[in-house]
Amino acid sequence: MNLGPDASADEGAPADEDAPLLDRFLAGDRAAFDELVLRHRGSLQKLVRRYVRNEEDAEDVTQRALLRALEKLSTFRRESAFRTWIHRIAVHTALNHVRGKDRAAPGVELDELPAFTNALETNRLVAAEVWAKVARRITELPPKQRLAVELRLFHELSFQEIATLSGCSEDSAKANFHHGIKRLRGLIPDPGG
Repeated sequence: MNLGPDASADEGAPADEDAPLLDRFLAGDRAAFDELVLRHRGSLQKLVRRYVRNEEDAEDVTQRALLRALEKLSTFRRESAFRTWIHRIAVHTALNHVRGKDRAAPGVELDELPAFTNALETNRLVAAEVWAKVARRITELPPKQRLAVELRLFHELSFQEIATLSGCSEDSAKANFHHGIKRLRGLIPDPGG
């Protein structure tokens, strides 16, 4: 069931930890938004970095996403966590940025290899060996599969969060992830062959 772009599929979800800061900001405390920025900027920039291929662009796109969030904060209905909402803005801002630009293959970050290795059910040496091929192939995945794979592997988001960010059902998010991983597994050499 698709609950819409800001909806949370988990009725029993814990309270949004950012709610007190949101309340302070909406009551006129401008410093509260600065605290939200400090809390989320690092994860937003890491997310954006998966789409844009240099640090300057990542900083620029992250800044634009934060400005959009600031401009739209009064329209935030709180049907999802603030973290999910602001990450969705960052994804859309990054995707808009890369449209029309050449997509270079992403670089390997050492902290990404364990997630990559586990998802592809391989060992670290094989993962390091095929990473360059797979990194190029990630950019060739259909957009919904790419988004699901990257959000799950590199940002460790739940399928519910991925569904909210993608504007699809949780089942669709799972299907996109699994189809994307299946395509990527095709690059791993068969150890028995």
